[in-house]
Amino acid sequence: MENKIKIARVQVDLTQQQLAEKVGITRQTISLIEKGKYNPSLKLCLEICYAVNKTLDELFWKEKGSDEK
Repeated sequence: MENKIKIARVQVDLTQQQLAEKVGITRQTISLIEKGKYNPSLKLCLEICYAVNKTLDELFWKEKGSDEK
């Protein structure tokens, strides 16, 4: 599975801890989001997008019927 959030985070040279601090959550939550084990709220999705300079589509869009886990 392509991990778009982790890739975007690394591209802007942020650790999980740094991203977590920017968006106001714990590093563990970032880890779970990157693993696909936590479904963030729309507000949190937007905060992550702002922090890594990406759009919602770039980070979170999934084609209908794709069952990425």
